[in-house]
Amino acid sequence: MYDQAFKQSKAQPTNSDFYNAACSWALAGDANKAFQYLDRATLAGWENVAHVKQDTDLTALHTDKRWQPMLTKLEATVAKLEAGYNKPLKQQLDSIYAADQGGRQKYEEIEKKYGAESEQMRALWKEMEATDARNLKKVTALLDAHGWPTRKEVGKMGNETVFLVIQHSDLPTMEKYFPMAKQAMERGDLSKSAYALLQDRLLMWQGKPQVYGSQLRNDPKTNKMAFHAIEDEAHVDERRAAMGLEPLASYAKRFGLDYKLPAK
Repeated sequence: MYDQAFKQSKAQPTNSDFYNAACSWALAGDANKAFQYLDRATLAGWENVAHVKQDTDLTALHTDKRWQPMLTKLEATVAKLEAGYNKPLKQQLDSIYAADQGGRQKYEEIEKKYGAESEQMRALWKEMEATDARNLKKVTALLDAHGWPTRKEVGKMGNETVFLVIQHSDLPTMEKYFPMAKQAMERGDLSKSAYALLQDRLLMWQGKPQVYGSQLRNDPKTNKMAFHAIEDEAHVDERRAAMGLEPLASYAKRFGLDYKLPAK
């Protein structure tokens, strides 16, 4: 389906789309396709070398003779992209990103193996909370002293790292830095999709309807995932499209939900 989508005349795939296609092909056992899409992701500007190295979706490729040359090419391409970056700041944010995602990448495996209420899951939650607290201290110090970094300073991933840490923070922190995130989005430094997720989570925690339908919660009546209330739900897909988000029905499938838009 990725192949079909990329062949469409109006398709405008991003480096993330190519990377996700590579992961899908790697999991499907087709190394040739996986490496083809990793190369396309590199050429399209993929810059997260650390994520490639630790992404378990790509584990099957590690023993392939093409793995190291692919990494070498990616690192060389990224080095050119980063020539004008604030390198100390970029390195700090890369380290924060790796810490932020490290525990979260273990989540699905541990839950599947030991269960959601297991001692192992509780230990993981505790580890993630401690990591998030350390990362938040570093990022808020950066924001207070420097403001929201630009893509010219730290690249797309460095910018998204700041978003992730704020997204994983508490309500007062999100309220404090949301205006700064909005300014970053408006000047093109923070992606519209990231901004949409941050706005929705902030609204949900404020007890208000969300705008883009990105936030789900556990319904105590059914004990299943359900969307937090959505403002003007009949037109949510139009707002999602404007922010570069997929239709809500497609998004819902990721959570095992069969969703249909209400009538307009």
